[in-house]
Order: sequence, then structure tokens, then C-alpha cells
Amino acid sequence: MLATMRVLITGMTGFIAHHIVEDILKNTDWEIVGLDRLDLSGTFHRLTHIKSWEKEKHRVSFAFHDLKAPINQFVANRLGKVDVILHLAASTHVDRSIDNPMEFVLDNVVGTVNLLDYARAHPVKQFLYFSTDEVFGPAPEGVAYKEWDRYNSGNPYAASKAGGEEMCLSYANTYKLPVFITHTMNVFGERQHPEKFIPMVIRKVLNGEQVTIHANKEKTKAGSRFYIHCRNVAVAVRFLLEKAETGEKYNVVGEKEVDNLELAQFIAGVVGKPLKYEMVDFHSSRPGHDLRYALDGSKLAGMGWAPPKTFEQSMKKTVEWYLAPENREWLLL
Repeated sequence: MLATMRVLITGMTGFIAHHIVEDILKNTDWEIVGLDRLDLSGTFHRLTHIKSWEKEKHRVSFAFHDLKAPINQFVANRLGKVDVILHLAASTHVDRSIDNPMEFVLDNVVGTVNLLDYARAHPVKQFLYFSTDEVFGPAPEGVAYKEWDRYNSGNPYAASKAGGEEMCLSYANTYKLPVFITHTMNVFGERQHPEKFIPMVIRKVLNGEQVTIHANKEKTKAGSRFYIHCRNVAVAVRFLLEKAETGEKYNVVGEKEVDNLELAQFIAGVVGKPLKYEMVDFHSSRPGHDLRYALDGSKLAGMGWAPPKTFEQSMKKTVEWYLAPENREWLLL
């Protein structure tokens, strides 16, 4: 375990980041400072839902800031001395990136550079840039991309994350910033925004509504992903804070590939209601939505990391969490 330290988490109230906050509060004595602009994807309500929040919230502080602007001295003073930066703040929704690409360039490229410049002026021990499998583009059957494979971004969101990656690597080379990068595939878990596939399927199955399944042109094969729970991602982040090397990239991958129809059927089975669905060739009508993504997780596995929970265990627990009456609010748009 790393010694006591102070961690800056950007996008702290977002979906993945707040699970990392929960993991740190549960498993370490570290202090956390969050940097967030509290937009569509962020809400303090997530943090107050963490079981240990009331007991541990004294270890968490917060600074409001939009990273499209440089971090000025006032905000820097608010942040104080930090040892590690976990950069998770980002615009992430593919549909919105297609409608407004410049928003994603500003958030994911310009925002990252502003944070890198802050780290230059206020040196840290480590800087994690949280990236995505989508920078590699669609993966043909049998292909799983390794960390240093070429970029092939298929939509503005992916391209903006690839741009952020390249800026991080350039700062590691030019300014010797201790940057490392993770690529993560589709992440799920409690308190996810209801526009995302899994809470959307739960809501539609509960209401007897039809679920749209992203498929190939012939509408015979559903798109597939390697899904991984946020808690498993959080454990991987903590693992990498001990093991990662500057300038390196690491794929954080679920242990099992699941197609979206199979996933929707699994969810319907846990809900206990039939699945009504339609296979749709979404890519042809909405270019930028790729049928299959896949990452090779052998590098991290070779370092000794494995997901603590299986896909089925994590997914069943997540669906049951959403079904509890006290959690139904997280299914509402």
C-alpha cells in the first residue's frame, strides 16, 4: 500500500470517478480533493450515496472549475499540494460528440492540456490520464488491440480522447511529467447516468418498452463489448498507482466479451420480465457507432492484476441495486 498522500481527482462527481473516490475512502487513508464543474454528468448526490460518506467525508475537499480555462492561482490555492492527479473529467457520450464535436475538443484536449500545465507548475509524483478503447476504432472478430496499437478513431469523442493521450505523452517526453495512461472498455455500475445502455435497458424492461439493439447491417448480429464494473476499475487504478511506469499505457479490461442482445437478455432475466427488442443497423444511420471494440488485457494480467469479481456477479448485483425502491431515482431521465 502506498503511503498517505493527497489525490486530485478531476470529474470527481462523475460516474467512474465517484467509484474511485469510494474505493479510496474504503481502502486507504489518503486525502482527496475533487475538481469538477458539476455539469450533465456530475452530481454530488453520487457522493452522498456512498456508504462510507458520512464517516469519511472529512477526507474530501472540492474546488469548482471548468478545465476549458487554465487553473488560475485562486483555484490552485484551493487545491493545495497534491501528490497524484487522476484525470477522469471528460465529455464522453458518442451521440453528443457527433452533434457537437468542438465541445469535445475543448473538454478532452484543451482541458487536458490545461491540467498538464498545472502539473508542470505544481509537480506531482504521478498523473493518470483515463482514456478509452474507442481510440483504436472498431475491432474485427478475433482482434484485441494492445496498448501501443495505432489510433483509428471512428467518432469525435474517440478522436478527442486520442488527442488528449498524445498531449500527455508529449508532456512526459518534453517536460518529464510522470504521466501514464489507461484504456478502459464499457464500464457499468451503480449510479450511472440513465442515458447509458444498462440503466436504460433496466428502465425499459421494467416499463415493458422496446429496447434498441445496435447490430450489423443485416440485423443478425448484435454489437459486443468487454463490460467491466466500476469497482474493478477502481481496484485496477489503485494497483497501477503502485506499479505503473511513466510514459506507459495499460488496458483495463473485463474478463468476458458480451454482445448487447445477450446483455439485455441477462438484465431482463434478473428483472424478471420479458425483453422486447429490435435489432437496428445503427452504424449506417448514425456513423461513428462501431459494432465491436476489444482490448488485450494481457499486459496488466502479466503484472498480477485480475478483476476481483466476474462479469455475471457484478452485473447481477448492479441490476438488483437499481431495482431496489430506494435506488429507482437513478433510472429517471
